[in-house]
Amino acid sequence: MKKITLLFFVLCLGVSSCADKKTDKDNPEDAIDANDIETTTDDLKETPLKQQAASEAYFKANGTEPFWSLTISDNMIKLKTISDSIMTPHTTPNRAQDANVKLYKLHTELAKMNIQISHSECVNAMSGLSSPYSVTVEYLRGRDTESTKLEGCGTYQTDYRLHDIWVLEVLNGNEVTQEDFGNKLPSMEINTTSNSFTGNAGCNNMNGRLFFEYGLLRFVDILTTKKMCPNNQETEFLNALKASTNYKIEHNRLWLLNQSKQLLVFKKVD
Repeated sequence: MKKITLLFFVLCLGVSSCADKKTDKDNPEDAIDANDIETTTDDLKETPLKQQAASEAYFKANGTEPFWSLTISDNMIKLKTISDSIMTPHTTPNRAQDANVKLYKLHTELAKMNIQISHSECVNAMSGLSSPYSVTVEYLRGRDTESTKLEGCGTYQTDYRLHDIWVLEVLNGNEVTQEDFGNKLPSMEINTTSNSFTGNAGCNNMNGRLFFEYGLLRFVDILTTKKMCPNNQETEFLNALKASTNYKIEHNRLWLLNQSKQLLVFKKVD
């Protein structure tokens, strides 16, 4: 009797195993698809990190004949053409003495590439749109013996964090009060879409433009109304605003600096 029971138990295990295998075949959703685990070279080119780096590009350029695009971010420099794509780590550009020309020299195992960005007006041959920078890209891919040269137009992408309303807190190292400016603290609203700003210098209204490049921020073409403002630090404030060349943003504060010297500190307001 024990032998019959044991034989019956073994047969049940065999049937159960076959049923499990049949279930796997009949339910493809439970089976592993090779496509789910396969990673191609193209997939590696567009990892989330690289997509994020491209989306945070501080400089963008493009051209026609042939069509091409260039993005430069903190992490990566990416050139894309109709038939090719080259990505290299970011590097600091060399600057001409007048600082109007920047040259990136890039060299990887797969390609050599030189990028020249000139601060001179450039007009897109197809759209007719004007950009403030002319761009030349020259690259040599793999075992190519002749380099490819591309020309086009580009622009810097102004830091979106500047786009807000800011009220002055510190002027040349000293905290300010409304009494220092009559009865109103200087404030400004920055629009990064138009690279412009409007506001109040403490007594007079003001407006002007932003000049932005990577690591550089200047307030230019500043105009004010002409009201008389006795016993007011407005002139000192305007001189500091004109002298600022770089910035940092932390903890809802905007620091305007000249090199490492702090000139102005603003607080973000809703």
